[in-house]
Amino acid sequence: MTDIFNTIQADMPLLMEGTWNTIKLFGFTLVLSLPLGLPFALGSNSRFFPIKFICSTYVWLFRGTPLILQLFFFYFFIPIMTGVTLNVFSTATLTFALNYAAYFAEIYRGGINSVDRGQFEAAHSLQLSKKQTLFDIVLPQTMKAILPSIINETITLVKDTALVQAIGMMELMKVTYGIVNRTSSVFVFLEAAIIYLFLNFLLTLVANKLEAYFNRYDAKEE
Repeated sequence: MTDIFNTIQADMPLLMEGTWNTIKLFGFTLVLSLPLGLPFALGSNSRFFPIKFICSTYVWLFRGTPLILQLFFFYFFIPIMTGVTLNVFSTATLTFALNYAAYFAEIYRGGINSVDRGQFEAAHSLQLSKKQTLFDIVLPQTMKAILPSIINETITLVKDTALVQAIGMMELMKVTYGIVNRTSSVFVFLEAAIIYLFLNFLLTLVANKLEAYFNRYDAKEE
């Protein structure tokens, strides 16, 4: 037990540094991709073909290619094509935000399309504008329906952050591999697993709070 405690104590500072980088990447990605997905969802439903084509193509490209390939593209090819070089964290954030925006766009689109057409007709009869219909009627109903899918994607995002080790970012798994290579101790993999599980546990608690919040309003309506 003493040896295990000493190992944990020695590894923890580096693991916490890697965890902090993982949390930062997760946070920036979520803040950018959640709102970015909505205009692409609306564009994919647009009747104006050029907008529909651009938005649908964007979603198709980012959902149809591996995230790690997108990381390599933005890290290696964008500097060659544009002459603009981003640091590792900025490249990872940009790539993850664009990738997850495509997935969130499809979730939003499915939620919007699930709203009964009668809701749109009622809004039209009340002479509500398209903006009022969207933000006052459609989106509030959509959010409750898509919440489980959004939570699933955020949990996947926590795990996907491990991919950025491919471009050299010192996130949790990159640090873990470094400790294993230096010490030849595989116990650190267990420590990393516990950290990932704890992060996803926190997300699950937030998800439960959000579901309870929406269910409370359903109970009041009944």
